[in-house]
Amino acid sequence: MRQLLALFLLFLPAVALHAQSAPDELVNLRQIIPDIIFDLKYNTTQNFLGEKMYSTDEAFLAHNAAVHLRAVQDTLRKLGLSLKIYDGYRPRAVQYLMWEIYPNDTYVANPVSGSNHNRGCAVDLTLVNRATGQELAMPTTFDWFGPEAGQTWTAGLSPEQIANRALLRTLMETVGGFTRYDAEWWHFTYNPALSYPLLDFQMK
Repeated sequence: MRQLLALFLLFLPAVALHAQSAPDELVNLRQIIPDIIFDLKYNTTQNFLGEKMYSTDEAFLAHNAAVHLRAVQDTLRKLGLSLKIYDGYRPRAVQYLMWEIYPNDTYVANPVSGSNHNRGCAVDLTLVNRATGQELAMPTTFDWFGPEAGQTWTAGLSPEQIANRALLRTLMETVGGFTRYDAEWWHFTYNPALSYPLLDFQMK
């Protein structure tokens, strides 16, 4: 009995901290998934805007979305792979700037209704070989706006590209409980997104 009590007390701080997080509270992904890899494209000019939109290398998601994403990373780790995050939570002010530059709601959500990125419930990502750090071959680069980026496109793709896209999609859907976006192989949404508020928290 004393041993069980000692174990309970040992893990109590972590349990209490976890319980204090509301489902829609924004959390730093590094705190939930310490070994996840980041390449935040909107903190660079390597994106469809050609402009740096963020001033941080930190990625945030709603707490429950982050916990579900951790389950995917746990599975990938056993395969020698990792998730690489391109984008997570996005301030609504940035959404307005994106829409002003590229008002196409296939690829950029109208900020009036908001994006699930603004709720901390959408994530853009890919797969990486943990040993080499190299991204797995996918159908297109990130932010490719065209049919080739779609989830069902096969013309001109190698078997490797198709298999890697399928692996990412399968794990995100079946392990993580996320929903794919058919126009972008890299974009997935945590299902309760619409019940979460639109936010304009500025990341620092």
